[in-house]
Amino acid sequence: MAETTHTEFTPNTAPEGEVTDLGDLDEKARLGAPSGAIDRSAAIDGFTEQGESLSAQNAGSEQLGLKKHSHGNAPVVPEASRGERRRSFDLADFPTLTGLEEDWRFTPLKRLRGLHTEELNGSAPSIEVTGAGNVTVETVGRGDARLGASATPEDRVSAAAWHTFTEATVITIPKETVADGEVMVSVTGTHAEAAAQHILITAEAFSKAVVVIDHHGSATLAQNVEIVVGDGADLTVVSVQEWDDDAVHVSSQQAKIGRDARYKHVVVSLGGDLVRLTPSSIFTAPGAEVEMYGLYFADAGQHLEQRLLVDHAVPNCKSRVTYKGALQGAGAHTVWVGDVLIRKAAEGTDTYETNRNLILTDGARADSVPNLEIETGLIEGAGHASATGRFDDEHLFYLMARGIPEVTARRLVVRGFLNEVIQQIKVPSLEERLSESVERELAAGNL
Repeated sequence: MAETTHTEFTPNTAPEGEVTDLGDLDEKARLGAPSGAIDRSAAIDGFTEQGESLSAQNAGSEQLGLKKHSHGNAPVVPEASRGERRRSFDLADFPTLTGLEEDWRFTPLKRLRGLHTEELNGSAPSIEVTGAGNVTVETVGRGDARLGASATPEDRVSAAAWHTFTEATVITIPKETVADGEVMVSVTGTHAEAAAQHILITAEAFSKAVVVIDHHGSATLAQNVEIVVGDGADLTVVSVQEWDDDAVHVSSQQAKIGRDARYKHVVVSLGGDLVRLTPSSIFTAPGAEVEMYGLYFADAGQHLEQRLLVDHAVPNCKSRVTYKGALQGAGAHTVWVGDVLIRKAAEGTDTYETNRNLILTDGARADSVPNLEIETGLIEGAGHASATGRFDDEHLFYLMARGIPEVTARRLVVRGFLNEVIQQIKVPSLEERLSESVERELAAGNL
């Protein structure tokens, strides 16, 4: 567990611990950078524009006769704190990506199909919103004052999407309203031209709703999803990626959470050639709770990446993160990076994150990087866990000893492993559909 202690911190001065402006938060709650000279001249082994080299030919260099990790001696020094990450609506503020950046080192840039280099001039996937009748749905121009008020791009692709989109879908659950059904947002791609998309979801004070964003079809998409959870609101957002095999999807999904609010975010990534999601939860007032769940199943050659942030910027908030993944086939690659930041003002924080990966065949790779950054010792608790491995032989033996064939036993183990996340969706029809999708994944891998 990586913990850092810094003293250069100016606490937020908003009333009763509230953060009223995220830009102000960036300036007032910055964490001190380490002192001393920084060596930026070191070379990095095993990197190309495609990200970290996974080739067996990448021998790295030797230390005491042992091969060192392929991303040692990084020439780019990451921010001293996750809270120092650059935020800007201006694309020019984000340098051209090389694959050496800490935030992009696992992503094969050449497979982004120009999302990070080209103009996003293609038409965005169509959006159809159905379900709850007491929820407001609008299509607005980029000049709408509500857009960008709660989320600012943190990387070049997100900034490019902001720079390019022409209209946005705005979904609002009115104050003190309980949605009379799930809000189903169907995002359908029909071509591979690089495009941008913007969605804003607002749950006003003391409202309650479940919103499902269901991605399918073929697309090359840079997407920003803004989420506002008002004081006392209860919002669940489910993002399903069941794209066609050729799709490329990079999505920033930033949530701003108010006083005593409840927010659940669930990611399910099954389809697409390359899918990279960066969900974040930012507490802006005390008493709120966040749950973040993720399920991903990567097949041969597929790249599924999740980089999340939980930003405890105010006192007495709680967060739980659980992500689970399964991999099968040569070249299947998943990435999970979980950043939890507990700022100096966030006394009474209670947080825990965990990531579990099940590798089903040879040739697959799972990268798991939990990061816990603590600026105050006055917390309820903080921890993280990460594990990647193969089938538990004892589980298989137990099932097979009771007459269950090995293939069936293996599927039972995987199904049980992933079902914890599916059950968190609480939409029976979608849970059933995703369970069937997992079964198809297992069948495709002959498991």
